[in-house]
Amino acid sequence: MAQQIQSIRGMHDILPDESGQWHWLERHARDVLERYGYREIRMPIVEKTELFKRSIGEVTDIVEKEMYTFEDRNGDSLSLRPEGTASCVRAGIQHGLFHNQQQRLWYQGPMFRHERPQKGRYRQFQQIGVETFGYAGPEIEAELIAMTQRLWDVLGIADVTLELNTLGTPESRKAYREVLVDFYRAHLDQLDDDSRRRLETNPLRILDSKNPQVQTLNDNAPSLHDHLDDASKAHFATLCALLDDVGIAYQLNSRLVRGLDYYSHTVFEWTTTALGAQGTVCAGGRYDGLVPQLGGKPTPAAGFAMGVERLLELVRVQGGADASYRPDAYLVLAGDAAQRRGFALAERLRSDLPQLKLQVNIGGGSFKAQIKRADKSGAEVALIIADDELAAGTITVKPLRDRTAQQETVPYETVIEKLSATLA
Repeated sequence: MAQQIQSIRGMHDILPDESGQWHWLERHARDVLERYGYREIRMPIVEKTELFKRSIGEVTDIVEKEMYTFEDRNGDSLSLRPEGTASCVRAGIQHGLFHNQQQRLWYQGPMFRHERPQKGRYRQFQQIGVETFGYAGPEIEAELIAMTQRLWDVLGIADVTLELNTLGTPESRKAYREVLVDFYRAHLDQLDDDSRRRLETNPLRILDSKNPQVQTLNDNAPSLHDHLDDASKAHFATLCALLDDVGIAYQLNSRLVRGLDYYSHTVFEWTTTALGAQGTVCAGGRYDGLVPQLGGKPTPAAGFAMGVERLLELVRVQGGADASYRPDAYLVLAGDAAQRRGFALAERLRSDLPQLKLQVNIGGGSFKAQIKRADKSGAEVALIIADDELAAGTITVKPLRDRTAQQETVPYETVIEKLSATLA
């Protein structure tokens, strides 16, 4: 017997019992995004490696260690996308979406990083991302945050905290970076190897270190807020006022940073303590410098991304809605004549009730066996056709979930009325 082939470590199948929950979350996310005027864009999973080297940076862990990179038959270096923002910006530049235009865009799909798999972190993971272009003011950042808050409300997610910070303009951050590097160089003995490497590449990321010793050092590090210019302070103050106006609570976190040069002004994260180490469920911010970095004209930009697996796990932990797939009705066909007529009847039912999810018994079986299948399917009712029903032109409706309801044998038109009322 040939050896079984298993899925790749860190890349999981989404089984039928789970896919209903995915559809439920994706449907609600799409509804919320469309209510705010966002349109979907779909980008390729594979991009030129250069795109991510130029956007994320050649000396980052993602590019150096985590990307799935390979040469195609033409010798070109290609990579599975590790995130969606760079692809979205590339598509916008390539197709002229940013020229004298404003864009509110969203996307969903798989991303790929060769990380050590653990709960809440996978090598293939699903993201829903949102990107906006052409909006320079803090109002768009407030809209992004309000939109995520509305999605949490729709999904029934409560145990999340909004952390907020500002990075100011590139000019103010450059001055701060020099002061920060001087501070860390004076305390090199307290930095771990990872922080020392970041000191030469992305020193702001040291502020986000998880090493307790480095965190203690960071408590005495210079504050970025002391180096902000007046315009940056006003931008952030307006954002906070807008969030206050709509009652969105937040915590200011001066250690929340994005170490790449194209980030500016607002950065934010939604975090939870309910998922252990993987506490971030959504992160975003403003990245005005990325479009010109990838060859486009200077364009204000802001967005966020959320991990679908983590959101679903958070819904489960908090006892969220069970959205497993279930048919509305199960058609039981008792007898040879009913089996022959069942196919045509099922198609007629689906035509008369386009929203009906109808599962038909296929493969015969005794009446008792078919009723068991109907009950196992999760359907609300069994629709029973046997010789008597065929002769009289009726259908027997047997409730499966409501044990107090009575079985009825009624004309076809009455079945349509009953099911229509149930599905409304």
